[in-house]
Amino acid sequence: MYTKDFEVRWSDIDANRHLANSAYVNLMSHTRMAFLMEQGFDQKTMVTYKIGPVAFYEHMYYFKEAFLGDHIKVSLEIMGLSEDGKFFEFHHNFYNGKGENIARCEMMGAWISLESRKLTGLAIELRSKFNDIAKTAVFRVLTKEDTRKFLKIPKSL
Repeated sequence: MYTKDFEVRWSDIDANRHLANSAYVNLMSHTRMAFLMEQGFDQKTMVTYKIGPVAFYEHMYYFKEAFLGDHIKVSLEIMGLSEDGKFFEFHHNFYNGKGENIARCEMMGAWISLESRKLTGLAIELRSKFNDIAKTAVFRVLTKEDTRKFLKIPKSL
């Protein structure tokens, strides 16, 4: 399990003086990008391959509050990847300084071609970077159908 440590900043709190839901999203995004950079998916690599990560959904579950100055830890676990590397599912947990689980998020996303603006699989040399990364006991190979499990489709005006 990958983890990243943070301190709740003034800009992270909302009108209720606790960690704002938008801050949870930002901390998860920072954790994901730090993880990906450590795996070799830095900005230079993404520019070279003309790709970028996109989020399909982030389902948040809140258990306890976090406040200004609190130290929190955000984890990342790989729950699933597609064979072509196009789709990924990560789960995040938030822990306070006592190690209590204060929030959880289930996130799914994919890679997009920055040229065609369409979803794309990863080049084999990028897919191979995930081979040695620890996976959860419930890890699964994702398919396009997994991205549609909530049956949400766009409805234009």
